[in-house]
Amino acid sequence: MSFSLNGKTAIVTGSANGVGLAIARHFADQGAHVMLADLDEGRLKREVAQFPDHGENTRFFAGDLREKLTVANLMSATVDAFDRIDILVNAIRQCSRADPLDAQDDAVETLLQQNLMASLRVTQAAAKRMIAQGESADTKAHSVGAIVNLTSIAARRSQPELMAYSISTAALDQMTRSMAVALAPKRIRVNAVAIGSVMSANLKDQMREHEDYRDSILKHTPLGRIGAATEAAEAVQFLASDAAGFVTGQIVTVDGGRTLIDPVSAPAH
Repeated sequence: MSFSLNGKTAIVTGSANGVGLAIARHFADQGAHVMLADLDEGRLKREVAQFPDHGENTRFFAGDLREKLTVANLMSATVDAFDRIDILVNAIRQCSRADPLDAQDDAVETLLQQNLMASLRVTQAAAKRMIAQGESADTKAHSVGAIVNLTSIAARRSQPELMAYSISTAALDQMTRSMAVALAPKRIRVNAVAIGSVMSANLKDQMREHEDYRDSILKHTPLGRIGAATEAAEAVQFLASDAAGFVTGQIVTVDGGRTLIDPVSAPAH
């Protein structure tokens, strides 16, 4: 099987910065046609202008993907530009801190809408297009589409101040598994990459706010370093490619081993 993305069309949401942008760049470097989608139109325009094949193999779409009409317009814009949709990468990830005991705080609802519902709506719309392509094409390919969700190890960790983010990413993990089963008969694979110790926009912000945070991450990461966004992008490439043709419903963790160890050290004998 091939890891190649050459000639395939991919939508990458949340791609104005951070890991989403790294994924979009990596896919473009691998020969894919890429539609970058995000809310930040100014940043999208600046970033896409720096792609080597700007105007030929890359486009951008700006809009609020929590809105159903915006999602429909994204599908239309992608098909108009590249004729088809082969891959969807849901890389929308918003993180915020909140007091879990504050009944007035709407962080959980906000992040469920941003991180879960936006990805669900885009997944449903893209899957319908992939199914239609599979039915109209004269092909016996094992897979007619691949969907990869970008999630987080926060789904498996308990940090009260990040409760809203943890809940939204845990829900995204379950969406991945449920959609994988639902779409398997239609030959569409659905997987996720859960990132932890990977340099993202959120992680940069946290390290700026807390001087000792970087040292704490390194201490609790067996590989002893923070991963590059491109390393997450390569994991996404594998799941999106034909090389993962028999892989679906899986959450692949890219965190340098951070979730493997207990932060509480055993007492000395």
